[in-house]
Amino acid sequence: MAPLITAETAEFALALPNGGKLIGLDVGTKTIGLAICDAGWHFAGPVETMRRIKFTQDLETLQRFVGKESVAGIVVGLPLNMDGSDSPRTQSVRAFARNLAPLGLPRLLWDERWSTQAVERAMIAADVSRARRAEKVDALAAAHILQGAIDALANLGPVE
Repeated sequence: MAPLITAETAEFALALPNGGKLIGLDVGTKTIGLAICDAGWHFAGPVETMRRIKFTQDLETLQRFVGKESVAGIVVGLPLNMDGSDSPRTQSVRAFARNLAPLGLPRLLWDERWSTQAVERAMIAADVSRARRAEKVDALAAAHILQGAIDALANLGPVE
């Protein structure tokens, strides 16, 4: 049976009754922003921006990271249109998330409509140079996505 893939926070939480570290992914066409949170789902932080090569190589890189960090689940940022509908990019990210099944982990699709803009605004406010912003935005967007998901998970209360 394939591991769970859902957009429902409660369903995802039920697949992880003992918590565990989660990774957040901001999947772009050329890069993947990667973030991680603690096993108690309190704080998410950026890890790196992976340059995409081919899916099989990207999957191997993620598999090594998941194994090294003992990750329990994956949160994938879903780039919906502003009206909440799907776009061709949304469909591509859904397919990417489905293709992560060999990792054997539950996956949560998380609405990321404002993540990159929020991170960009924060970096501009902090007077981060344009070059430095370009280098860090994907990993920081992944952390923003993951933090939103773990905040929602925490608001569910104890999983029964």
